[in-house]
Amino acid sequence: MKQISFTVISILMALVAALFSFTINAKTQKSGASQVILTGEIAKKVVGYQGATPVSISINNGKITNITALDNQETPAYFNKAKEKVFKQFVGKTVDEALKLDADVATGATYSSESLIKNIKMGLQQAKGSSSSADNKKTSSKKSTKTKKGKKRMTR
Repeated sequence: MKQISFTVISILMALVAALFSFTINAKTQKSGASQVILTGEIAKKVVGYQGATPVSISINNGKITNITALDNQETPAYFNKAKEKVFKQFVGKTVDEALKLDADVATGATYSSESLIKNIKMGLQQAKGSSSSADNKKTSSKKSTKTKKGKKRMTR
């Protein structure tokens, strides 16, 4: 009787371990292949003509598959013009290609266009795992200067 109980418990534990392992791997594969970046918090200080212009960026297998504008206070006619011009320049590109892109703005909707471009690039930097503000802090916080004896000294 004890051996049967031990066998049953061993089988159940093996099943639980296998199921747990499968669940973890499935989540990793899913998040690794596709992700959605919301720029509401990332770029909350980036404003268009009338306020913040957050976007949702969908990335699948390293390529931008969709960009959607989120709630904002921009004038719809101008904002739609900006979205149409800006979004199509980024969709279909890899994250690296899009970060290097010198995107054009929509004539007559310059502020909205520029804010959308900044939102998209900040979101893509987040997706890539880096932040431009963190990079700026790292490079600007310490400078190398030479002392009278020619040795380098780090200063703030």
